[in-house]
Amino acid sequence: MSRKTVNIIFDSDMGPDYDDVGAITILHALADKGECNILATVASTKYEGVAAVLNVFNTYFDRPDIPVGVPKGNALELRDSQHWTDTLMAKYPHRIKNNDEVPDAVKLYRKVLALQPDNSVTIVTIGFLTNLSNLLNSKSDEYSPLSGKQLISKKVKLLVCMGGKFPSGYEFNVMKDAAASQNVYGNWNTPVIFSGFEIGEKILAGVPLINNKAIKNDPVKEAFSISIPKAKEDSAGRKSWDETAVLVAVKGYQQYYTLHTGKIKVADDGKNTWDDKGKGQAYLVEKLDFKKVQHIINELIMHEPHHKKG
Repeated sequence: MSRKTVNIIFDSDMGPDYDDVGAITILHALADKGECNILATVASTKYEGVAAVLNVFNTYFDRPDIPVGVPKGNALELRDSQHWTDTLMAKYPHRIKNNDEVPDAVKLYRKVLALQPDNSVTIVTIGFLTNLSNLLNSKSDEYSPLSGKQLISKKVKLLVCMGGKFPSGYEFNVMKDAAASQNVYGNWNTPVIFSGFEIGEKILAGVPLINNKAIKNDPVKEAFSISIPKAKEDSAGRKSWDETAVLVAVKGYQQYYTLHTGKIKVADDGKNTWDDKGKGQAYLVEKLDFKKVQHIINELIMHEPHHKKG
């Protein structure tokens, strides 16, 4: 039985790491195969330029009009230390030039969710939980009379997070805005699947891409080509935390993983633990050999848009 097209909102810190680049590429590759419909690409960090970078990728993959949102209130401003974002903004077409040109992330979430059929939206978050916490806390507005929690309950089918280290530990996305993580994971009222630190840590991506001489003028290849040589530990490829979350959000977990059910607990310092008696949440447990998932991810991030295929 073929899966239905997944209506998806992509929420990313787009840097400081560059696995976000692989993740947005997989998203567009699967959209080109008809497996998902990208409703919005939202930033969970607000460094100047993040909206432009999201628009670079959306434009490159022939979807320049996908809505982009950026947090306008308190939010982290972490960006890439390798400066691939600067190169991409200088070199590749994008209509959105700065963050002032796009709406507040929560406004965009509310607008997009209100327009979708009930119980039809998958949200994949591969950055901080800032936006989702603010969405949960949001009140009725011009887009919907519902509160944020009511809107989520009505419209969202599934939340997939690259977050946490299981069964317990400290993980960057959960830790950096720990208060938001506590709010989201304590109050979210749809099923949640976590792709934990341990899932993506083994899966190395990007070397086949940067060695593929047939791929030219590609912002994905550019980001990996700039970043991989800058860290000795990345010489065999960059860890694929964010890519696994997008893969599962679109294609489902069943062919790659099993689920360990329960509920996450987040301490004030961002450390996460797991309550096996909890309900409604689960983290991924490896089933398929990770090398096979690695091959799938490396193939998908070499995807080129229709306009380059003639």
